[in-house]
Amino acid sequence: MAPPVVARDLFVEANGLRHHLVVKGSPAAPQVIMIHGLAGQAHTFDAIATHLAQKYHVYCLDVRGRGESEWGPPDGYHMQNYLADLEAVREALSLEKFALVGTSMGGLITMNYAAAHPGRVRRAVLNDVGPEIDPAGAQRILAYVGHAPEAFKDLRAVVKYHKENYAPMVAGLSDDRVAEFARWNVRKDENGLYIWKMDPAVRKFATPPAAPDPWQTFRAIDCPVLVIRGARSDVLNPAIASRMRESLANCRLVEVPGVGHAPILTEPEAQEALDEFLAPLGSNGS
Repeated sequence: MAPPVVARDLFVEANGLRHHLVVKGSPAAPQVIMIHGLAGQAHTFDAIATHLAQKYHVYCLDVRGRGESEWGPPDGYHMQNYLADLEAVREALSLEKFALVGTSMGGLITMNYAAAHPGRVRRAVLNDVGPEIDPAGAQRILAYVGHAPEAFKDLRAVVKYHKENYAPMVAGLSDDRVAEFARWNVRKDENGLYIWKMDPAVRKFATPPAAPDPWQTFRAIDCPVLVIRGARSDVLNPAIASRMRESLANCRLVEVPGVGHAPILTEPEAQEALDEFLAPLGSNGS
């Protein structure tokens, strides 16, 4: 029987902010960094990170302004800063080469970082996101992120919110599993209310700086890419997913049936694809 996986909290100073990571697995194992979505945090990956930690040293990052990472300037929540943060975190951890796994916004960070740092990323996983976002999914996400309640009276209300607004992701989970997923997104304030562990400025959606053509960025990735798509996703539509597979010679596409945006990666199809895709890391392969 494999020994139990112990999670460790790690804080590093990087790019002028204090960043938090949840770390699992042996430091001697191949390195994997996981990056969550727009309104998520590192514990989003708890279940799949525990699975992967049997073979890999897994870092789950709280992106600036989320979870236990420090808040940044209100107008600084954009891709350029996320990329600079990730590079600074890499330097602080003294990582040379690693795999990147990103969900939604984390997938966009993965895509842009891999393109900007050829040879650094050994394998890249884009979970239910691509160079183009389906407008229907974008509008849905902006609506629930931008108009979320500021506080909840108890954890039951937090779970209710997540079941209603994260339905494509948590529809197949029990209330207990949803509570485990949701509780890391909130904390109790001095009045006993549950409030978000996220800078309110993240929800303002300030206009980001100009960025390169996203398809050009995607095609610049020089490592193998795994695209995971929820079969019911309203963010990564089938046409865009197919175009991604056709745009890169070393790109694999896997669909997770019955799931919307975004798979939590413990679904059998997603977990099997991850295991197969990351396996060469353990044999010093690419």
